[in-house]
Amino acid sequence: MTTTPTNTDATTNASASLPATTNTTLFEWVGEMAKLTQPDHIVWCDGSDAERRRLTEHAVATGVLKPLDPKKRPGCYLSRSSPNDVARVEHLTFICTPTKEEAGPTNNWMAPADAYAKLGKLFDGSMKGRTMYVVPYVMGPVDSPFSKVGVELTDSVYVVLNMRIMTRMGRAALERLGDSNDFNRGVHSTLDLDPEKRFICHFPEDNTIWSVGSGYGGNVLLGKKCLALRIGSYLGKKEGWLAEHMLILGVESPEGQFSYVAAAFPSACGKTNFAMMIPPRRFKGWKIWTVGDDIAWMRVGDDGRLWAVNPENGYFGVAPGTSLKSNANAMQTTAKDTLFTNVAATADGDVWWDGIDGEVPDELTDWQGRPWKKGAADKASHPNSRFTAPVTNNPMLSREWDNPAGVPISAIIFGGRRADTVPLVLQSFNWLHGVYLGATLGSETTAAATGKVGILRRDPMAMLPFCGYDMGTYFGHWLAMRHRIQNPPKIFLVNWFRKDEEGKFVWPGFGENVRVLKWIVDRARVRIGGRETPVGWVPREGDVDLSGLDISAERFEIATKVSAKEWMKELESQGEWLASLGPTVPAALHKQRELLVAAMATHPDLAEEG
Repeated sequence: MTTTPTNTDATTNASASLPATTNTTLFEWVGEMAKLTQPDHIVWCDGSDAERRRLTEHAVATGVLKPLDPKKRPGCYLSRSSPNDVARVEHLTFICTPTKEEAGPTNNWMAPADAYAKLGKLFDGSMKGRTMYVVPYVMGPVDSPFSKVGVELTDSVYVVLNMRIMTRMGRAALERLGDSNDFNRGVHSTLDLDPEKRFICHFPEDNTIWSVGSGYGGNVLLGKKCLALRIGSYLGKKEGWLAEHMLILGVESPEGQFSYVAAAFPSACGKTNFAMMIPPRRFKGWKIWTVGDDIAWMRVGDDGRLWAVNPENGYFGVAPGTSLKSNANAMQTTAKDTLFTNVAATADGDVWWDGIDGEVPDELTDWQGRPWKKGAADKASHPNSRFTAPVTNNPMLSREWDNPAGVPISAIIFGGRRADTVPLVLQSFNWLHGVYLGATLGSETTAAATGKVGILRRDPMAMLPFCGYDMGTYFGHWLAMRHRIQNPPKIFLVNWFRKDEEGKFVWPGFGENVRVLKWIVDRARVRIGGRETPVGWVPREGDVDLSGLDISAERFEIATKVSAKEWMKELESQGEWLASLGPTVPAALHKQRELLVAAMATHPDLAEEG
């Protein structure tokens, strides 16, 4: 392999390449981890194009990647993971704080000393016969005060190539770090992919992540969910900012006015589609620009507004369901220089997944490398198959996506999948009410996710799997941020999935969501009206432009209806949810629920509805 290191590390007897840094703390830590894991070689990654080519050639030669047809998918490759290693393992993901109470009731907890000892035994000699790659990276624009430096040590070339897409990786990170010891320490080894030896442990107080036994991106690309959200949320609380599971988009009006929105959606709620929306023809001149599709780091600016950056450099998106109809921009984004994982392969060197455009081929090679024929019971592509693509491939990438200052947020949106109760769009009365809406956010599961449809699960701020500390304390941090933000964003709740009595979706969704987004932006800028209900403001007839859309005024009324009977049940369920989180939930949120119950109890429709 042409990247084999050129000198010998005396502490490990491993050959090691020469890093572009003199950071003593970093050297000592890498040496300590190399002594534990005992790799044959140590490669310090520089992030160069030449390095990418060498590592890609190595990945192809060793069967980690398979090239796709260069005419159909230039620069694209297919990877297949172990069938037992295809998704995040929430039950094996731990927050390792001094006390269990600090991790809270929604996180798995392990004492730091126990976790280091347990995983240390697994790491012992884990890289014998392998190469340790030292991957320095920056989450966020390289020169931004928002950004954080991490270093991941991994024995997986797949991880290195994905981290190169997802982060600012290499020399730029080492230059940003300088001689500082302020960097996230991440260690990863695939071991033998045995699920019994699979753990993802976060040590917030040490700014450290240890991941063993997995090769799946969500478990091993340590800059993503691990640093950007679990460790990031802890750092945000400590340092006075927010690390959130939110997309960031820019709305440009025909007059050239820009407004920026951050939005949180649980899985299967159209998050990436929303981030890359294409407005319908009726909205000629309107444009949606993607700043980020998954994570937002938000700080208070000198002007008293909330400013956000996307800490990522790529998209790690779910392939199934992505098509020209649902997300044309994503399809263009994945047309080149993309790594596909666990999708099916066509005979002519292309990729295929459920929901992609065109007819289903008669024959495919499935995600496990087996022959597949049309009509087979097993899926050809895995339901959680992925693409890793550079943000610069996105044709509607915002020109501000790499701005060190970020973008000013005018509105925050929370959204879930609900067949009833929650209207198409609802504006909170104030910041406290908005935090309450986020804290009690619920979404109904889909058959693809659980085998059962319509099971309501609470997913506060879409952060349930990603908050790195106690959830009640997290709510308190959100409330405390209001005192820092002089000009806070308006907060909204949306629901694209409301159904009528026949079980049909009332709202068409996809690009038509721009119509709702326009009302949100107009409300944030205080230039359009609305109708007050006991649980928030909703659009009146005529507030949302429905021209050119096949939806009657009656169906729009169904979409925006606030049913007192349904909401009384919802508020009862929300109360049970908050109570389950324990004593750290701020009293203000309990009081907010009581006020909503009292307001709804006086609603004249309650008696009429039975």
